[in-house]
Amino acid sequence: MPPEYYKQLEDIQAVDFVLVELTLYLDTHPNDWDAIEQFNHYAKKSKALKSEFEKQFGPLMQYGRSYSNYPWDWNDTPWPWQV
Repeated sequence: MPPEYYKQLEDIQAVDFVLVELTLYLDTHPNDWDAIEQFNHYAKKSKALKSEFEKQFGPLMQYGRSYSNYPWDWNDTPWPWQV
């Protein structure tokens, strides 16, 4: 796989880590406006990064969370969870 594949996966993982941390924080601080704004910012960024990755390298998640190209591209490896 090209270096950009790994770079984009790393960027997605970093943003999703921020989302996990913000979720945990917001579970105990549900009225923190700044944290909610940060969460929404990173949620939008995560969606954009995943969309860009999928355009270049194929789907990330199964069960309707990612589209498939034609022909069915879920049998193309490596899958993101294998790297």
